[in-house]
Amino acid sequence: GPLLNLSVSAHGRSDSLLVSWDEPQGNAEGYLLALFSLGSGTLLQNGSAGPNTTSFWFRGLTPGTHYKVEVKATLACMETTSQTLTAQTSPSPVRSLSLSSGSPASLDASWLHAQGQRDGYHLRLYHSDSQALVSNVSLPPSASTFLFQGLLPGSEYALKVSTLAGASQASTSAHQWTAPSVPTQLRLSPGSSTSLVASWMDAAGAAWLHLALHNLLTQTVTTTLSARRGLTSYTFQHLHPGTQYWLGLNATAGPYTVAGPNATAWTYPLSPANVTLSGAEEQSSLLARWSSPAGERDFYLVTLQEGEDSAPTRNISVGGDSSHVTFHGLGPGRQYCVQVTAVAGPYRASALSTAAWTEPLAPAAVRLSSQGSPSSLLASWEEAMGEGYLLELSPVGHPVKKSLLLRGFTNFTYEGLCPGTLYAFEVSTLAGPHTSSPQRITNWTYPLPLEQLTLSNQGQSSSLQASWRAAPAGSSGYIATLWEAKSQKQVRNMTVGNTWTNVTFKDLVPGRQYRLEMAALAGPYRSPVRAATDWTYPLAPAGVTLTNTRRPLGLSAFWDRAAGDVEHFHLQLYSKSHAAQRNISVGPSTHNFTFLGLSPGVQYFLKVTVLAGPYRSSSHFATEWTYPLSLANVTLQPGSSPQELLVSWVESGGGRDHLVQLSVAESLSVIRNVSVPRGATQLALEGLVPGSRYRVEIISQAGPHRISSQTAVGYTVPLPPLSLSAHPVSTAWALAVHWETPPGQRDRYLLSVQEEGSSAPARSLEMGKDSTNVTLTQLEPGTCYLVGIWAVAGPYQSLPKNITSCTAPAAPANLNFTNPGSSSELYLCWSKPPGRRDHYRVTLYSLSAHSRIGLQTLSPDAQNFTWAHLEAGSRFAVQVTAVRDSLEASSRNVTQWTYPLAPANLTLGSPSASVLQVSWAAVGRGGEGYVVDVYDTASSSHAGHILLGGGARSHIFRNLSPGTHYSVAVRATAGPFHSSTPNATHCTREYGALLA
Repeated sequence: GPLLNLSVSAHGRSDSLLVSWDEPQGNAEGYLLALFSLGSGTLLQNGSAGPNTTSFWFRGLTPGTHYKVEVKATLACMETTSQTLTAQTSPSPVRSLSLSSGSPASLDASWLHAQGQRDGYHLRLYHSDSQALVSNVSLPPSASTFLFQGLLPGSEYALKVSTLAGASQASTSAHQWTAPSVPTQLRLSPGSSTSLVASWMDAAGAAWLHLALHNLLTQTVTTTLSARRGLTSYTFQHLHPGTQYWLGLNATAGPYTVAGPNATAWTYPLSPANVTLSGAEEQSSLLARWSSPAGERDFYLVTLQEGEDSAPTRNISVGGDSSHVTFHGLGPGRQYCVQVTAVAGPYRASALSTAAWTEPLAPAAVRLSSQGSPSSLLASWEEAMGEGYLLELSPVGHPVKKSLLLRGFTNFTYEGLCPGTLYAFEVSTLAGPHTSSPQRITNWTYPLPLEQLTLSNQGQSSSLQASWRAAPAGSSGYIATLWEAKSQKQVRNMTVGNTWTNVTFKDLVPGRQYRLEMAALAGPYRSPVRAATDWTYPLAPAGVTLTNTRRPLGLSAFWDRAAGDVEHFHLQLYSKSHAAQRNISVGPSTHNFTFLGLSPGVQYFLKVTVLAGPYRSSSHFATEWTYPLSLANVTLQPGSSPQELLVSWVESGGGRDHLVQLSVAESLSVIRNVSVPRGATQLALEGLVPGSRYRVEIISQAGPHRISSQTAVGYTVPLPPLSLSAHPVSTAWALAVHWETPPGQRDRYLLSVQEEGSSAPARSLEMGKDSTNVTLTQLEPGTCYLVGIWAVAGPYQSLPKNITSCTAPAAPANLNFTNPGSSSELYLCWSKPPGRRDHYRVTLYSLSAHSRIGLQTLSPDAQNFTWAHLEAGSRFAVQVTAVRDSLEASSRNVTQWTYPLAPANLTLGSPSASVLQVSWAAVGRGGEGYVVDVYDTASSSHAGHILLGGGARSHIFRNLSPGTHYSVAVRATAGPFHSSTPNATHCTREYGALLA
């Protein structure tokens, strides 16, 4: 029957099932419903429903149980249709679900089983704050407890337990806290004098922390605090300075509370205020005072520190309520400060006073020393304890000069004082506001020396005058002592007043050196000595003469000694014509001297001078001549032009002037006399004949003496050849060189020839002086040469004349003109000729057409060329020419044929018995001639042969065998070459046969 689309659902109820169906087509008269146990098949409930009903409830069922439902519909005409379906009721939730914390990291869950049946349990544990799923567990249906581990201490969790039956479930929830964990590493430390900072670790295991701070001094609770999870530190403010506190801590989570650690700490004490250190009533004592700050402290530590480095010298502990301390027996002139420290537990707070001094003692062993200086005094003393020193210096009866020095100095130098002055010095020790009694002493400064002391003879030979500038204030007079410098004998000693500025010493020895020493006087001191030296003027020598000793280069001098001292004699021999002079010094007992090695031919002057220190007296002049010498190294060289000679020599003989005499070498007669002044070393002789030989002699004169030099011979430079030309010789590889004779003389011509651009040595030739041409042979063909020519006279050459010319090239040889088997190409090759060329020119002529048809220019290294696109069956001539500049050399002409083309349209006919007619057509220009051959086809024997001219186009063979087959071939000929048609066959007529 039709389907009912049966469905069953529990709709969330654990004891009911709702059965639903679709009304069948054609309606139903009623429905019967039955509920069976799925396992045993026992009928548990039945029911019925009228028409138009589509659902039915089964109630009072067991939760979580599987059932079978059957629905039977009664249709018209007593027909029925039924459908069966299985279903399961929803499970019931567990009862009495509870959670308990056995430890900070676990929760124990327990419950009572649900009514009815079930497939199992599903447990889900959530962290309440984060709503994160912590545990997801499935348990068998018999389980009633479960332990959750690894949880966070002090945290709230939610548990959901679901009873499972098929696809349905029923859930129950419960909430609970894990026990809290106690924080660790609790620390309490001071943040300031009124605050403490508490910190701890591992604070995440408690929902709340409860802190209580106790004042141990007053035994009262100062502050309580409750903090949520995560707080790890807290600062307690507004506490008492220098006080000890105790901190306790508890951890809570839900219903659980756990006692935690505790700690104690002190707040920092405050520093004392208004700390001072001042002098006490007793000698060498100091009183320390301070004000107590707010808060508490255990005691005060009072430390007395000495000096700038604050080294501790005394330590005193006093009660926390004290406010002063006195220190006795301290050192005089010492600096002290006091540090007062408030101590509370392990902590301290200090304050430092300003410095204070004990009264100082005066310095001992005070001295004032001039140390030889005119403008300074050195004060010194033994060190006394204190902050420094007060110094006072004053000239007697003048204002006081004060100075302050720090401790550590035991001397002081006064600069810029007045020379020769009596000064008073006082020194006192300073220590803070205290000053000791002064120590006093006096002393003098040194006087200054006199200035600009001079000693001068004033041009006198027996007196010296001393002068000076007065010394500055403080000098009482001067002491002067005159000594002989050489013997150190005292001559004069005198004292003069401080207003004197000069004095004259008389009756002294001429030419003698004296030394004057002077010093300024002031009190017990003398200034440094100033000294001056000078000589008395010497007397000049007499009777000076200069004589020639008959030696060529010698002169002797004589003189007489004057009265007085002489340090030495100075002889000065010189010439007005020479810059050099002879200076000789001789001892005071010498009265003559001979000068050797003098310049010859020179007039000399002699002066004898007496020397005494920087002063001298000279005699009158004496004069004499030396003999001259002949000039040396006379040379004759060409000048700046071919008509000029340059005469040069070396001055060796002195003299007043020279006479240069010039003569032609072949003749001894003088042709020119030239006078030159002394000192000249060369002379240019102009207007001479080029290329000629000359002779020169030079005569030197000095006073009455004359002497000649050696004779020098030289050449003028010849003129170069004129109108130089060079031409190639056509019959040989040679050059013909021509020139014209230049003016003047020459010994010969020198010619050189060198290949242009070559590094090979040049080829040289010599020609007679009258030559005007030469032919240069054995040259390379087609080569350019540089030809140079010079005129030669003696060792000299004229300027060169140069020209460049080329030899004719060599003609190509061994030409080979061949046919490579082609009707349109010819191949040409030749041997490379010797020498050089610029290029080849290849010319092709058609002998058949009687015209030039090709011209090619090839490189100088080419040796072959192929002509293409030529006319078949033609004869050609070729010539190869070597070209060098405008010169050419050609080979002989050679000829060659191209292959002819074979005839075309070969036809055979037999107009009568024993006759065979052959005809053809020429291809291109045809051939030089034609050859026709006839063969008997059967016997292959030669039946006919004929040579015809180039104009033939047919031929008739007669006397052949009638009715016989013949083979015919026609060949076109061109020179040695031919080209044949294919063989054609034809039969001669039989006798009596009719023409077709």
